[in-house]
Amino acid sequence: MNVTAWNIGSHNRNGSGYGFKVKKTDRDAFFQKQWKSILLEIPDEAEPVEINIDGEKFWSENGHELICTPLGKWLRKNGLAPWRHGNPPSFDLEPVEENRFRVEKGQKTRKPF
Repeated sequence: MNVTAWNIGSHNRNGSGYGFKVKKTDRDAFFQKQWKSILLEIPDEAEPVEINIDGEKFWSENGHELICTPLGKWLRKNGLAPWRHGNPPSFDLEPVEENRFRVEKGQKTRKPF
């Protein structure tokens, strides 16, 4: 599934407020409401990160973001954040098993400042 980088609105250097925006149709097809969290394998990181999806926000009509500070740190470390307004990079998110997914570096669609 294709996801895009997402930010809450302030590009914090510590990585907080970053995540991936998942299309609602993909959320409904690949995620299960009974899961409390997912594990996300991020390129060049030794251990997967755990992301809470138990809240109403992920399952709301307007939500469906996977948000975690380690993901934001990874985006910043790899020069994928911050991005120009309206031009976030996109990635492939591959289901591995149950509630475990792998991030594949996708399209670098962002334009330099």
